[in-house]
Amino acid sequence: MGKGSDMFVAALENEGVDRVFGVPGEENLDLLESLRTSSIELVLTRHEQAAAFMAATYGRLTGKPGVCLATLGPGALNLSTGAAYAHLGAMPMILVTGQKPLMNGKQARFQIVDIVASMKPLTKMTRQIVSAASIPAMVRDAFRVAAEERPGPVHLELPEDVASEEVEDIPVILPHAVQPAIASAAALDIAAQAIMAARRPMVMIGAAGNRPALVEALSEFIGRTQLPFFNTQMGKGAVTGGSDRYMGTAALSEGDYVHEAIERADLIIAIGHDTIEKPPFLMKSAGGSQVIHVAYQSATVEQVYHPEIEVIGDIAATVAGLAERLAGRLTGDQGMLDLRQRILVRLNDRSEESRFPITPQRIVHDVRTVMPEDGIVCLDNGMYKIWFARNYRTHVANTLILDNALATMGAGLPSAMMAAMLYPARRVMAVCGDGGFMMNSQEMETAVRLRLNLVVVVLNDSAYGMIRWKQAVEGFPDFGMSFGNPDFVRYAEAYGAKGSRVTAVEDLVPVLEAAFAGGGVHLVDVPIDYTENTRVLVEELRNRTQNVECT
Repeated sequence: MGKGSDMFVAALENEGVDRVFGVPGEENLDLLESLRTSSIELVLTRHEQAAAFMAATYGRLTGKPGVCLATLGPGALNLSTGAAYAHLGAMPMILVTGQKPLMNGKQARFQIVDIVASMKPLTKMTRQIVSAASIPAMVRDAFRVAAEERPGPVHLELPEDVASEEVEDIPVILPHAVQPAIASAAALDIAAQAIMAARRPMVMIGAAGNRPALVEALSEFIGRTQLPFFNTQMGKGAVTGGSDRYMGTAALSEGDYVHEAIERADLIIAIGHDTIEKPPFLMKSAGGSQVIHVAYQSATVEQVYHPEIEVIGDIAATVAGLAERLAGRLTGDQGMLDLRQRILVRLNDRSEESRFPITPQRIVHDVRTVMPEDGIVCLDNGMYKIWFARNYRTHVANTLILDNALATMGAGLPSAMMAAMLYPARRVMAVCGDGGFMMNSQEMETAVRLRLNLVVVVLNDSAYGMIRWKQAVEGFPDFGMSFGNPDFVRYAEAYGAKGSRVTAVEDLVPVLEAAFAGGGVHLVDVPIDYTENTRVLVEELRNRTQNVECT
């Protein structure tokens, strides 16, 4: 005999769960006691949203579902943004929430919200557990659904009386590997023939390219075919940016320097592209490049993405099959390789400019200087994300963690905390705007309590900088974007962390190096000058486009 909560925790252990992130409430007390006596660590956060971001990032970096915990009502609703973050970003995650007892109503409707209904559009599956006897099967099914392509969040609601219910022991269901379907030889032949017929084929690596199991396969594919490639923001790093075939990252939808290569290509092989990302290029209905969609699932047809050829199945097997058909049979386009040099030179423009407050280009350059190849930079969401996506060269997969799907603010610090927990021997840095940082800045206490080694860079412009930039681009007056900030150095110290403020451009690298060398949690306040947004991302790119149209 045992409680339903004991059975639930045993089922989590059976899935290999080693950590649960969350904020428990009174409806979770049986589950909390079962966790206390288990092998699973409870990572107590200061807000449920941060717990969900951490669990989602665990799933993103490991390929295994992360688990987060909240109580009913307000606690469960605080997981909603994290659920959407994982759902749009294809990150496997299990959300566990409590609920009042099903079989008695002594508290009437107090705190009760229909969380199963609210989670339905935000998850792959949401279910209420109504019997302790069903727990082993429901937990196994939840992990299966969360992890299979396309990965994402699954929600389980565990009511208080089901958790406390005494039940005969029911064995757990052992996980088993599920091999994804493999594309047919005919589909591979059609794609290979189209690639060989093209004069200037190019590869685009999308978000799925950074699935942990795909990195080696994609690198081998590029190495064997010698095809030039670019990536979407979330596909960045799947194949090293140090490759002589790397053309850049599509941080904007059109008009950027990498789009010179995209416009030159007559065929684009889109590997693992998910249209949940902001479009990396705008596909034309006629007169544009032909597109081959290589993915686990068929393409979602959009106004800007409607591929003519699809190869559906396990991506690793697909690219291996294509490489067999293409290796040694393609003739490189010298014009594309010449263009590559011009693109990368433009991206390095003014990267060592000595202006203060510091420009985004210089910040990207200096962060790259202090981060080793396997160092992990986790971005919150703001204007700097565009600059890092364009200019930061990645050499190892999943070393620039950003969100180009939900694109929510507030995830940068929690995602970096998760990376620091998973990879304690590697340098980990969170890069946050002052707006995004303050949305979950309370997790500084969690990071200190967990004794993480983590550098938190706060880019300080006392405004919602990306929206202010868009406001100016659209010709609206400056309104509603400015705010005041705390003294970030003293704020960090109040949590028991360390703090530094950069007061000259030449101090950024030494301050970051000292922060890493000192260990622990260290916040670095960096004033940023965003005037480059307009000079480069509006005026310069507009001039480039006009020049292209005139030639």
